Amino acid sequence: FAAGAEWKEVLQGRLIALSPSGFEHFAAALLRAAGYIDVKVTGGTGDGGIDGLAIQSRIDPVTVAFQCKRYQGSVGAPEVRDFRGSFIGRCERGLIITTGIFTRSAKEEATRTGAHPVRLIDGDTLCDLLKEHELGVHTEMIPRVTIDDAYFDQFEDSP
Repeated sequence: FAAGAEWKEVLQGRLIALSPSGFEHFAAALLRAAGYIDVKVTGGTGDGGIDGLAIQSRIDPVTVAFQCKRYQGSVGAPEVRDFRGSFIGRCERGLIITTGIFTRSAKEEATRTGAHPVRLIDGDTLCDLLKEHELGVHTEMIPRVTIDDAYFDQFEDSP
């Protein structure tokens, strides 16, 4: 693929094609690559909306609940509120990972003053993270050779 956004569309389609459990385990792998520790997938029937748990880092041992949404559309404020309700009392923070997008009201709800914070990772950001951590995405740097005429010009009048 070229440097355009086409690769992201193909990648998002590939992610949407994963099974629900497969997407949860994929999200856990991403969190591990991003430095989270003790990442566990807890999803399944009766998971209460929490698909997994992780510790942000050993230095800042904050427990984070994560939820995975394989959506082609948008995730709204009700989903953010419901997810927050599922982890309050169990975790300090939440993280929703989607292949879709978040509505403006979802973004506002995620950062609402006085509420437990919920970090939102949309499909575009998800693709960028996979590229950054080289998880299923590989970037090829193709060398380009150019001739620097100015370099050779300095030898024109050499004795």
